[in-house]
Amino acid sequence: MPRKLDLRTGRPVWSAYRAPAVPTDSLTRNVKTDVLVVGMGISGAMMAEALTADGHQVICIDRRGPLKGSTAATTALVAIEIDQPLSTLSKMIGRASAQQAWRRSRLAVSNLAARIAELGINCGLSRTPSLYLAGTMLGPSELRDEAEARRQAGIAATYLTPAPLAEKFGIDREGAILSHGNIALDPRKLTAALLLKALERKARFYAPVEATTIADGADEVVVATRDGPTITARHVVLATGYELVDIVPAAVHQIVSTWAIATRPQSRRIWPQAAFIWEASDPYLYVRATADGRVVCGGEDEDFVDETPRDELIVDKSARIAEKLGLIFPHLDTRPEFAWTGSFGTTTTGLPYIGAIPRHPRIHAVMGYGGNGITFSQIASEIVSATINGLDDADARLFAFNR
Repeated sequence: MPRKLDLRTGRPVWSAYRAPAVPTDSLTRNVKTDVLVVGMGISGAMMAEALTADGHQVICIDRRGPLKGSTAATTALVAIEIDQPLSTLSKMIGRASAQQAWRRSRLAVSNLAARIAELGINCGLSRTPSLYLAGTMLGPSELRDEAEARRQAGIAATYLTPAPLAEKFGIDREGAILSHGNIALDPRKLTAALLLKALERKARFYAPVEATTIADGADEVVVATRDGPTITARHVVLATGYELVDIVPAAVHQIVSTWAIATRPQSRRIWPQAAFIWEASDPYLYVRATADGRVVCGGEDEDFVDETPRDELIVDKSARIAEKLGLIFPHLDTRPEFAWTGSFGTTTTGLPYIGAIPRHPRIHAVMGYGGNGITFSQIASEIVSATINGLDDADARLFAFNR
């Protein structure tokens, strides 16, 4: 197994809101199950809920404990938009595949919202319009092309020129794409609720438990743990986020560092319709609001993973993010009350890697990379659970390791 990553540092905004406690047991003896899920963050929680809903026996383990990895560091803007613009992705993987990847992303957000409603989960879900602002990567003409590419894929998008952008949203930019369908939520509350639902269905949770080796055969997978007991399962799902096990192909991704801030609740109206906002820039900036009027803003990504320099940059990066936020909305109090940093993975195409690991059909990996981690986790819960149930997901090839 790989070295441990210090996945986040600082104080994420979600620490201001209480999430339900998720009870775990100690693993003191060898156990067996249908499916072992390694990781108890948002990806593992979605897998556990989906698999127990299908009637599977499920065990979840985590080397830290529930909700203690990257989940608390996400800004939880659950977007249909993949990091790579559709017009750009089409040139990389072909138009038909790019369109289908975007459509599946849109479906995943819709499915997640429906599942949250069906299960009666209180995670502060909200729906607001989204604005993709012209920036250093895509200017006004490229944004027009992007909006047209989305429309041709059946994904509604409206290009706004500067006048209506300023009139409707109070933003002074050369142009933007207006879209709908994204959601925002509290990631810790959602993760805890999904895990508790799986627990109701007799899932077993053990933590802290660290997997050390994985041995797979024709009919089962045996996972050894640091303290001795083994877990035998018909299938194993690796939902370990950005701490990859050695068995997962490592050449397809890179780990980068990112930073984020959250303000105090604003004393006056935030901005029209509290729209989600992000820039077509590198480094990009993204902005969302919480239900109680805080402004969450992040970005400033850099291509390194070393935790020490990453953590040392929190003060400087927070000031820079706050300054950029003030340029978009001069009326806001942009002083950070919360500031944090974390590591996350990226791929060239912006698409996740989901599915059985090559030559290991009973070991499934969920690598939901980029700014769409929660969206991709939903897709993974659908694709992997279908595979374990002996079914074919029509879009599995788009995200497979051997694509």
